[in-house]
Amino acid sequence: MRVVFMGTPDFSVNSLELLITNRHELVAVYTQPDGVAGRGLSQVQSPVKKIALSYKLPLRQPDKLRDGEVIAEIARLRPDVVVVAAYAQKLPKAVLDIPALGCVNIHPSLLPKHRGVSPVPAAILSADSFTGVSVMLMDEGWDTGPVLGRAQIPISAQDTAGSLMDKLSRIGAQLLLDVLPRLAGGTLVPQPQDEAMASYSGLIRKEVGEIDWRLPALDIWRRVRAYQPWPECYTLWRGKQFKILEAVPLDRQATDTVGQVVALDRKNTTFGVSTGEGMLGVLKVQLEGKRAMSAAEFLRGQRDWAGMVLPSE
Repeated sequence: MRVVFMGTPDFSVNSLELLITNRHELVAVYTQPDGVAGRGLSQVQSPVKKIALSYKLPLRQPDKLRDGEVIAEIARLRPDVVVVAAYAQKLPKAVLDIPALGCVNIHPSLLPKHRGVSPVPAAILSADSFTGVSVMLMDEGWDTGPVLGRAQIPISAQDTAGSLMDKLSRIGAQLLLDVLPRLAGGTLVPQPQDEAMASYSGLIRKEVGEIDWRLPALDIWRRVRAYQPWPECYTLWRGKQFKILEAVPLDRQATDTVGQVVALDRKNTTFGVSTGEGMLGVLKVQLEGKRAMSAAEFLRGQRDWAGMVLPSE
């Protein structure tokens, strides 16, 4: 099968590697242009680009898929299918119409729930018990096309957006390998999505990571998990950003002061923060300019930490 693959982040890598090792003909790999990072603004290659280069696959990094020359080039490749996994660009109709089998997208949610760009954080924030992956035929909408296959997994209390994305990446790759031959053989019946059940997840901005201690401890706990590894949850202490990397809601009553730090044992090795409803136990932190550490390690150098009041903006 002649495959054009489009993807960019780590989530895309498992699908690309399984397509390669299962001897599909990768006629081209499309990924986003290199970014820049660090003080020197050095070029940063996407994870998909690194894989494509390591296998010596034909690589393309156009700024826009809507460019006429880009569309013409994809047409000249004569793909049987275009596989998309977190490419970060919407495919125009001219591209959707090129492959004989259509364009297939791997989306990390149980469609039609959590369409859009942040489905995994949305599942945690919504307190969903399960999430999953959907492989769908793409149309001109945002994740609105008929579904070819789904796979479901539970969300554990320890799961973060990062850990779920890792799981869903592996599951999505296997689901793709199951779907493609059946799609080519005409044995799959695409299932239209139920629009009445649809929900959307929007773009997450960095500022949503700032903690409002007036929220219930359960809500803050979900945000700590949903915004890990990005943008991460944080508060402010002595003018510096103080990240809460791991936390757990406690069966303990809050104090009268929202944001107040409370020692949870006599040896001062663990602490909680009083919230608008309940107490949040803090397990792992990172002060701006310092490395990440356990709450116990952080407390060893903080004699006056208990009783401190963290801000709620």
